[in-house]
Amino acid sequence: MTDTSSGQAPLAFVTGATGLLGNNLVRALLEEGFRVRALVRFPEKATQQFGGLPIEVVTGDMLNVNAFASALVGVDVVFHTAAYFRDSYTGGSHLQQLHAANVLGTRALLKCTYAAGVRRLVHASSIAVLRGQRGQVVDETMLRDERDADDYFRSKILSDREVLGFLETHPDFWAAMVLPGWMHGPGDMGPTAAGQTILDVGHGKFPGVPPGSVCVVDARDVAEAMIQIYRGGRRGERYLAAGQHFTMAEFIPLVGAALGIEVPARRLPFAMLYTVAAVSEVKARLTGQPVLFSWAMARALSSENERSHFSKAKSQAELGLIFRPVEETLRDEIAWFRTHGWLPNDGCN
Repeated sequence: MTDTSSGQAPLAFVTGATGLLGNNLVRALLEEGFRVRALVRFPEKATQQFGGLPIEVVTGDMLNVNAFASALVGVDVVFHTAAYFRDSYTGGSHLQQLHAANVLGTRALLKCTYAAGVRRLVHASSIAVLRGQRGQVVDETMLRDERDADDYFRSKILSDREVLGFLETHPDFWAAMVLPGWMHGPGDMGPTAAGQTILDVGHGKFPGVPPGSVCVVDARDVAEAMIQIYRGGRRGERYLAAGQHFTMAEFIPLVGAALGIEVPARRLPFAMLYTVAAVSEVKARLTGQPVLFSWAMARALSSENERSHFSKAKSQAELGLIFRPVEETLRDEIAWFRTHGWLPNDGCN
């Protein structure tokens, strides 16, 4: 694939490049012939994540977009995957940080992208901006009311509005959005909450099967969706890349099978989750240690239970998106954790 204006391969700028989605996107872009300029907060983490991959690393933070704005010059497309997420479910209030990174950061990125002469951006939104009735198949038109949103969900709703508002005032600018589900896959250096779930199961920290349901997707499939959106998506449109619906009672045994271990069969009621969350938050405040399971996480599991059936129709029809089996995702995710010493190689605790 080449940029017809210069004869060169297109240059992609990836924010959040060392994250689960970002690092898989960087690899997918390279495989598909793009040149890549990767925004990272910590260069040493980029070295660990990418090794000798032929990319240009830019050090910067979404809290100060102006500081790296010059690196946007000459770029053909910005893939915006950076977001404040993981810490928002670790107890306490994170409203200020969420708004600064996810909303104001996106606003600044749009302005600096445009000022640098770039006219295309693919934004990583979230299934958090959608909501349907329990058991209903949710599509891209079913937007969540802010009154039904926690702080993280609201920040994603508002960041989407930044993108759509920018399109209204800049008719020569093109942007579209991907809405990922609960992403799993290799390269989860964070780790994300998804990766931490795998690690907790692998280390025997699950006392039972939690309630709730999820929509599991491979980060590599989301990365491919973003590339296909750039190539053939429609301006201002949302595209779901949410994957497959599971109850936790269905998903945790799949994790156990992929790990080669037995997992607890006892099902935990929602009331117990709130009790565990309350105790965990109090303990964290007293000890200064991170919250292992927050009140916000318990509330999200409860409110979103059986609201994780998401439509594949639009992404399949317009992007040709195909989701790999979750067993393949778990196998590769666990293999990555084992290779990097985060899980034992023999499946034993």
